[in-house]
Amino acid sequence: MRYQDVNSRLTAHITSLRAVIAGLMIMIGLLGYAWHAARTAIRIHIPPDLRSGAVVKADDLAPAHVYAFAAYIFQQLNHWDSNGESDYGQQIFRMAAYLTPDFREYLSNDLALRGQRGELSGRVRSIQPVAGRGYEERRVTVIDPQTWQVWLDLSIQETVRGMDVKQVRIRYPLTVVRYDVDPELNPWGLALSGFGAEGPQRIDMNEETEISRARGGHETGP
Repeated sequence: MRYQDVNSRLTAHITSLRAVIAGLMIMIGLLGYAWHAARTAIRIHIPPDLRSGAVVKADDLAPAHVYAFAAYIFQQLNHWDSNGESDYGQQIFRMAAYLTPDFREYLSNDLALRGQRGELSGRVRSIQPVAGRGYEERRVTVIDPQTWQVWLDLSIQETVRGMDVKQVRIRYPLTVVRYDVDPELNPWGLALSGFGAEGPQRIDMNEETEISRARGGHETGP
């Protein structure tokens, strides 16, 4: 009887150990699946001012990040080193991952139209922010969690064969959207989707007006 009692306890213990092992195997399988399905990379946007510290969440975009993206990509699009006839198209192609399909088509059509008019041959363009009109909170409007309106005040200078042909200041209301494509091609996860509000408008050289007001005449094309 004593032998049978010890044998029963050992059998019950072995059974419980088998149940524990089965549970551990299931847990290991679930952890392996979770590890395999987990993202291999996350996108972190670091605030420009860290003097007082910051709590950063994955894919959390502050207005300063959106403004910096719009300013950088748009300046690249409008930087023509030697000949707008070739440089404009090359910049559209180079920045394609940062443009929505609709905006790429708009720019391609603008390229074709300017080319037909002979406006690009030998044209060199440089574009930079207007002094004193850089980032401010009021220059970025949150339309929804996926869309922003960014106001850029830029100074444009163009020359043709060394001769100045344009020197103006333009306010560009650019729409920026979340755009999760291949992070190798677009690490920002953002894209320019076109011009908002009333489109690009000329700023008078002595004008100091609020962004919300109507300004100057329209500038055709970017």
